[in-house]
Amino acid sequence: MNPKAELLSSRAITMLFTIFRNKSATQRDFVSSADRLMTILAEEGLARLPSVVEKTVTTPCGSYTGLSAPSTDQICCVDIVRSGCILLEAVRKVAPDSKTAKILIQRDEETALPKLFYSKLPDNITDLNVMLCDPMLATGGSALKAIEVLKDAGVKEENILFVNVLSCPEGLKKLADSAPGVTILTAAIDPQLNEAKFIVPGLGDFGDRYYGTFGYSNGLWGTDGK
Repeated sequence: MNPKAELLSSRAITMLFTIFRNKSATQRDFVSSADRLMTILAEEGLARLPSVVEKTVTTPCGSYTGLSAPSTDQICCVDIVRSGCILLEAVRKVAPDSKTAKILIQRDEETALPKLFYSKLPDNITDLNVMLCDPMLATGGSALKAIEVLKDAGVKEENILFVNVLSCPEGLKKLADSAPGVTILTAAIDPQLNEAKFIVPGLGDFGDRYYGTFGYSNGLWGTDGK
């Protein structure tokens, strides 16, 4: 496993995964359970930013040593369009004064490689802690292209926290090899990719199932081979 990757684990996360991994889940059930998990990921991601440090407060009955809240106006949430927006919006609900950036990457049909179509980043992004949001980490191609865009803008790998719902070993290894300074926070790691680059057992295409833009066909909901 990528040494900079952290796997979240709880009964609540397992319960929510069981709901929306199910191919028989309605769009309503998928969206509801996914949004609940996004809230957990948003809070856990914010708690891992560099501005969160040990802090002691006085309680009505004594003192308590815990963690400070992050400086949310010093955060830039970057989503890989389109399903990354789902996680980004969960972060913005918790941190409404955070900045927002967009990166659109799609796979080139001829080369099968990720291709950048659009990016919009804040001018001062090098001064901010970056939370890169995308639900799926399969091959790692889209994530690495987005990281490349951020690095070209002057962002250091050490200032990037990549938050996602589901990862696999192939994608984690690719990021470890090509972007070793990036920290990864994920809610699940599935065993592998199949020959078609689907995460197995996976959940299908997160964006299509969330937005209701793809019909059920051949036992799969779209593709999550990114």
